[in-house]
Amino acid sequence: MADILRITAGLGDSETRRLLGARDWRTSPLGPPESWPPELATAVSMALSSPFPMFVAWGPERVFLYNDAYVPVLGDKHPAAFGELFHRVWWEIWPDLAPIAERALANQSSYFEDMPLIMERKGYTEQTYFTFSYAPLHDGQGRVMGMYCTCIETTSRVVAEQRAAFELALADALRTLESSEEAIGTASALLGEELAVERVMYGEVDDERNTFYVPRDWKRHGSSNLSGNTFAIEAFGAEVAAAGRAGEIIAITDVRTDPRTAACQQAYLMAMGVTASLLVPLVKSGRLLSFLALGHEHPHRWSDAEIALARSMSERLWTAVDLARARSALREERDRSRIILDSIAEGFALIAPDWTVLQINAEGLRLSSRTAEQTLGRNHWDVWPEAVDTELGRMYHEVKESRVAGRAEYLHRMPDGQERYYEVRAYPTTDGGIVSFFLDITERKQAEEKLRAADQRKDEFLAMLAHELRNPLAPISAAADLLKIGRLDEARVRQSSAIIGRQVRHMTSLVDDLLDVSRVTRGLVTLARAPVAARTIVDEAIEQVRPLFEARRQSLAVKMADPDATVLGDKARLVQVLTNLLNNACKYTPEERRIEVDARAGPQGLVLAVRDEGIGMEPELPSRVFDLFSQAKRSSDRSQGGLGLGLALVKNLVELHGGSVACSSPGLGQGSSFIVTLPLMQAAPAHDAGTAAAALADQARPLRLLVVDDNVDAAATLAMLLEACGYVVMVENDSLRALDRALREQPDAALLDIGLPEMDGNELARRLRADPRTRPALLVAITGYGQEQDRRAALEAGFDHHMVKPVDLDKLAAILAEVKS
Repeated sequence: MADILRITAGLGDSETRRLLGARDWRTSPLGPPESWPPELATAVSMALSSPFPMFVAWGPERVFLYNDAYVPVLGDKHPAAFGELFHRVWWEIWPDLAPIAERALANQSSYFEDMPLIMERKGYTEQTYFTFSYAPLHDGQGRVMGMYCTCIETTSRVVAEQRAAFELALADALRTLESSEEAIGTASALLGEELAVERVMYGEVDDERNTFYVPRDWKRHGSSNLSGNTFAIEAFGAEVAAAGRAGEIIAITDVRTDPRTAACQQAYLMAMGVTASLLVPLVKSGRLLSFLALGHEHPHRWSDAEIALARSMSERLWTAVDLARARSALREERDRSRIILDSIAEGFALIAPDWTVLQINAEGLRLSSRTAEQTLGRNHWDVWPEAVDTELGRMYHEVKESRVAGRAEYLHRMPDGQERYYEVRAYPTTDGGIVSFFLDITERKQAEEKLRAADQRKDEFLAMLAHELRNPLAPISAAADLLKIGRLDEARVRQSSAIIGRQVRHMTSLVDDLLDVSRVTRGLVTLARAPVAARTIVDEAIEQVRPLFEARRQSLAVKMADPDATVLGDKARLVQVLTNLLNNACKYTPEERRIEVDARAGPQGLVLAVRDEGIGMEPELPSRVFDLFSQAKRSSDRSQGGLGLGLALVKNLVELHGGSVACSSPGLGQGSSFIVTLPLMQAAPAHDAGTAAAALADQARPLRLLVVDDNVDAAATLAMLLEACGYVVMVENDSLRALDRALREQPDAALLDIGLPEMDGNELARRLRADPRTRPALLVAITGYGQEQDRRAALEAGFDHHMVKPVDLDKLAAILAEVKS
């Protein structure tokens, strides 16, 4: 029923009666009223007296007769005079209702509730709703001669129901939104669809700048062009701005003709794209906070229902935006707190006065091996029942009761059986609950335990070192006393000399082990890498330990499945590794037992294995046997000797070569096994370097040596040893005199102490290298400074070799054998 009705002033009931009586009915199809059939007269009489809108259509032409209450239904279709309408037939007036009326004319009553009609009233369209009841009219012979209609306008009720449904839908839509922009956009779109407008805009006013900002807007056709922009309020009319600040609703039917907007109509027509505008301001405490603007493309008279809905929406939208922003601020604060709590490396838990876990961060869940579902909202003691009767549980209760912060350490057993230590701190909250912070301190506890163990091993080591150093001092002191007597025969002198020599070598070995471990553990060792065959490592190591094995009558079984398997490494250091393992096996294996050495190439590299039938190890020892100063329990006589440095040195040297070392033992008295694995390289034939063992007797003439040391006894004893070996030796105790003599005598080699007064050994070496007369001489540093940096400084100064006191005579002889006489 889309027929557009025009609304004019209706004729009153008295006017209708007057016209009915005064009209000349001779030209009417119905004739004068006195000639009407009784049925028609009765129907017209009822219509004219009814307070409800009613009309009668009669005769073949369906002449239209209506009462005064029906005038608003006709709207603009009502004529200026009743007679103009009277002569028109019904279907000319209501062509859209013709199909509906056909049922009544077919002798069937019809009822239509809340029928929508677009009406034109006072020149503007309006959506209305009516309920129609149609019934046929019969003549005296029972024939259908017309119809009788009663109607009621239900626009107010229908609109009210629609508004209620709309507001419910709006509330549901806004309830789930989290941002103010989403709330504005959703509400604007729903309102625009509901009122069938072209534009809905929400503006937030800045009083100080006299502007408004559009967070979001809605446009029926095309894309939005206002969102995110700021506009001057006065651009839309000074009167409009003043009315808005006063809280007045501004309904503009046509911005082009309204005096309030005509001067600034382009702001509406171009910027907003609307001709009719409805502005609903929101004023709080005398301040204009925001406004809701609706617009139509064409002129539009705003109905009371539209204005009422817009007013309600403006208030509700402001409330929704304010609430959304408050929620957003709370979420941001909550998220910020959560981010902070989740980013800290400590567990955090908030516990209510009734022990309910209210909050726990990500680290807390990880440390406690729980999920949020297992924790939040549950009683603390149900979540962690194992903590009830512990120091932690007692501390929690004490903090809750005393309202004083507390601290406790807690041993927690993980689901996999692993034990972890936690430090827990608890603080009282204002509501009677507690806040707990907890930190995994397992590594710290383990480190403390290791420090205690290392400290104990250090004390044991110092006691052991004192014992080991005193032992050789006793025979040395006794032998020295015997030599002072001077009445010893040659055999007794040789015996005393041999005792002193053995004990000095033993003490030297102890000091060398200490220095070696220090250099390796501090990363001061530089490996001289070269291809080294397995055969070379095993052979040279066995050569060094063979006297010790023979002394203890132990049998050594050697298996070399891959003697030519080659690694890239420092031969001396690799031989030292295997030597230490063999020494260790020899010390801890009883006499006349068997020790095995196995060398083979495996998938992981070259494997060097040493297995013994010794005292074995307790279960906990293999895990720390490579630690510095670590040793098995020994008897008070310290019969095995050593400082517990050998295996620590082995581990460091092997790792420097990119390998690994491991040990195992079935138990006490069942022997031990040590396995070294080194990365393999392309196998190459092993070429052992020839030894320089030639003595002075093999030389064409004796070598002339210059010994320089400010320690007179040290220089004299070294000179006597060298002379006994057949060398010609010159001795100087002063560096300047030594330089002068060297330039005169031009010795074949010079053995120089580094710590010389006036001019140290390094400077003396540089001067000897600088002079052509002494440049060819072999320079050997003989010094007590044995650190890596000392060796490097000596070589940089011009020395060919660096030897640490006391000098190994065999090594010195091998060095001197390289000199051509």
